[in-house]
Amino acid sequence: MTNLQEAKLAREAEICYATLALVTDYDCWHPDHDSVTVDLIISNLMQNAATAQRTIAEAVGRTSGARTCACKDALATAIITQPALVPAQTKRDLAPIIGKYMQ
Repeated sequence: MTNLQEAKLAREAEICYATLALVTDYDCWHPDHDSVTVDLIISNLMQNAATAQRTIAEAVGRTSGARTCACKDALATAIITQPALVPAQTKRDLAPIIGKYMQ
């Protein structure tokens, strides 16, 4: 239920990343929500899907132009191997991620 690994991989790939988490039920921790039905969960799930679609559409609509965030060059100081020591095949395989740093 966490996204630590996804966030780390996104940063490594210099991808902007945010989490959108929406609750479908509280019965696992909230004392006032003991009787949760499948219908309630499905209803909340459908509402959450609509909320997620609106949120993503709004976010995409606000995203334009050149990236000014720190994640756009997160690997600039993270790769410590000298480019000359990285095998050619590795450079080709990872070109979409590290290509601009292997010049």
